[in-house]
Amino acid sequence: MIKYTPMLAVAAACGLLTSVANAEDLKVGIIATLSGPPAVLGTQLRNGFQLAVKDLGGKLGGLNAEIVVADDELKPDVAVTKVKALIDRDKVDFVVGPIFSNILGAIEKPVTDANVILISPNAGTSTFAGKECNPNFFVTSYQNDQVHEVLGQYAQESSVKKVIIIVPNYQAGKDAAAGFKHKFTGEILDEIYVPLGQLDYSAELSRISAANPDAIFAFIPGGMGVNFVKQFRQAGLADKIAFLSAFTVDESTLPAQQDAALGMLAGSNWAANLDTPQNKAFVDEYLKEYNAVPATYAFQSYDAALLIDSAVKAVKGNLADKDALRAALKKADFKSLRGAFKFNNNHYPIQNFYLTKVAKRADGKFETEIVKTVFTNYGDSYAKDCPMK
Repeated sequence: MIKYTPMLAVAAACGLLTSVANAEDLKVGIIATLSGPPAVLGTQLRNGFQLAVKDLGGKLGGLNAEIVVADDELKPDVAVTKVKALIDRDKVDFVVGPIFSNILGAIEKPVTDANVILISPNAGTSTFAGKECNPNFFVTSYQNDQVHEVLGQYAQESSVKKVIIIVPNYQAGKDAAAGFKHKFTGEILDEIYVPLGQLDYSAELSRISAANPDAIFAFIPGGMGVNFVKQFRQAGLADKIAFLSAFTVDESTLPAQQDAALGMLAGSNWAANLDTPQNKAFVDEYLKEYNAVPATYAFQSYDAALLIDSAVKAVKGNLADKDALRAALKKADFKSLRGAFKFNNNHYPIQNFYLTKVAKRADGKFETEIVKTVFTNYGDSYAKDCPMK
């Protein structure tokens, strides 16, 4: 069931259009960045969730699923206004999102204080993984540091001795730098923090070239990453400096980066070629539905829908029993596209992490492919500080 309103961009892909709610409906509010260069990420999040609901026959846990989608515009104040409307006006049972960690920091309290379940299919800040963990907050992606630890571990085990870090100057960027340094004990020549949304990197690339590191570690997501990779390649640095990244070269940016990103390494909890029947079916269906290779944003959002479906089934549609609903969510009784998955005590996943490489598919599209498993059944380091058991 899909709700259309003039203020909100609304999911229409489920093909089950109606505007009349009833007692057997379940409402999900999706909040994601759907405007400007970062919209490529939010679109993947929205598409992944919609595809899951479509595959579930328009229902979640046996209840008709009504989805309302809001664009946070990558502005924390706008996000708070939009999420309050989802809760107070639209009476959603779950909020799914966002993409960016600064938006998560803004909306977590309004949502959880309203006793509404917040499920993040991407942002996974350290802030809410430790002492500030919350019984109404669940993450189907990762704790931000973990993906970056993959590259730190790889650099530590390889011939890399000197590294420059470049990240955006916000919480996820700080988590990225911290995650890399958790595992890499070599020399950090420089840490470059750029404004969120920056698109011209000529000054930073000159700085990197002059320092002559063995590698750079880059967390430059979305449209920022498209420009950074192209400019890195054009500057002639790709043949001199190893490129290690997270969310800089992935299926959301590769359609624009194309050959400029070939061979670049990244860390992830998933890749399009992950060899499970369920994942293969998901990738094929996403390609057919949206003519694009899905990224982590899409698969983690798809999993968020499966998580909701499993929990609502477990409570037999009784969404009023919040304790039972939270217990059912924590149980995570669903088959994740990534394979092995369970929640830690802080409601962040325990899962595998991989080193990936950009490759060109037989159909001419680009994807990341698994090189090797770096961490198995890996929980984040902040869970020990979470008081939840």
